[in-house]
Amino acid sequence: MEFWFSEMHTPRVKLSVQVDRQLYSEENEYIRLDIFESPEFGRFLTVDGYIITTERDEFIYHEMMTHVPMAVHPDPRKILVFGAGDGGVVRELLKYPDVEQIDMVEVNEGVVEACMKYLPFSASGLTDPKVTIYSDNSLRFIRHIENEYDVIIVDSAGFYGPGESLLSREFYGSCYKALKDDGIMVNQHQSPFYDEDRLETQKAHKRIVESFPISRVYQAHIPSYPSGYWLFGFASKGYHPVKDLRAKKWKSLNIETRYYTLNLHRGCFALPAYVERMLEDVENIPD
Repeated sequence: MEFWFSEMHTPRVKLSVQVDRQLYSEENEYIRLDIFESPEFGRFLTVDGYIITTERDEFIYHEMMTHVPMAVHPDPRKILVFGAGDGGVVRELLKYPDVEQIDMVEVNEGVVEACMKYLPFSASGLTDPKVTIYSDNSLRFIRHIENEYDVIIVDSAGFYGPGESLLSREFYGSCYKALKDDGIMVNQHQSPFYDEDRLETQKAHKRIVESFPISRVYQAHIPSYPSGYWLFGFASKGYHPVKDLRAKKWKSLNIETRYYTLNLHRGCFALPAYVERMLEDVENIPD
């Protein structure tokens, strides 16, 4: 008998993955968490029925969340990460020898514990002494912080439930204040392809444009995510993501990657026409 996990991308579209077995399941006041093992994607994590990360393609998402801002900032030492309970962003950050402190805010402790046990390919760095994990709501954590972080990475599972505050003006304004004068923020921006995801992309982009003087969107192709096409937001107080790319310095670090390259960095900010129009539609609309 075959067993399949199915994720609804829209009411009329779904992705189905054959699974060998279910390794873990937990349900609490925040989320339903499951970890499966499959012949095609290896082990994969789902939250509330949505695929969050898979052993097969997680490197694409985590490298693009991490190396784009880290290759632009001249001296990133203190990093704040929201979400990221699977540990992939932290794993990539730890490849930078000058990083001194990584604060990770994950509202659900169960995600961290499960990933450390079942997803060591991404979560192994969570026990590093440079990493401090806080179990807290993202907005509550950052609300009163000022001028403290070089880079903020918003690695949210989505903009629902505990993640609803990540679409608020207060959250992105608080991120701006929490960054140092040359700070950079990146966030996952959803997919622009399906209608429901596109609305969340526009809302997040509008809030970021309102809070930061420099705001650009970039892209990656992630097979297990809805439509296989995903966007990220780059926001900065002063650095342009392409003009201020420190290619020579990043290359000298000899960081091993499987997806990110300097050429890809330069090209990933060139967006399709329909995505450019979708973002422009909300940039100058008053509330």
